[in-house]
Amino acid sequence: MNAWLGALLAAAALVAGGAFFGWKGVVFATTGIVFWLLLQMSRLLRLMQKAGAAPMGSVQSAAMLNSRLHAGMKLVELITLTGSLGHKQAEDTYLWRDPGGDAVEVVLRKGRLAEWRLQRAAGDGPAP
Repeated sequence: MNAWLGALLAAAALVAGGAFFGWKGVVFATTGIVFWLLLQMSRLLRLMQKAGAAPMGSVQSAAMLNSRLHAGMKLVELITLTGSLGHKQAEDTYLWRDPGGDAVEVVLRKGRLAEWRLQRAAGDGPAP
């Protein structure tokens, strides 16, 4: 969800709760907002726990990952796709490798995917 839209909805809930039910409505709206934030935090923690349990920098198929990437993806979406944390290569550059030796190198800028490259393992090529 867009951060501005979420903040707008939260403010609207607070105003509507206060206008229709007074201080009890504001408390109820605040409870709903805190619950939503806790759900988001729980989702993020489950994702990071799953990614932390997987071998670092591993992915099932680098070619499949390469086909699913698009510019502007958030880091959380990238970790969801890969199922693991990437190996840090340089500042804002991470690498995921599959069992066949193929790899995908991604560059993040401001927490979003800016560019990526598929690196084929040596020896992969068209058969003569």
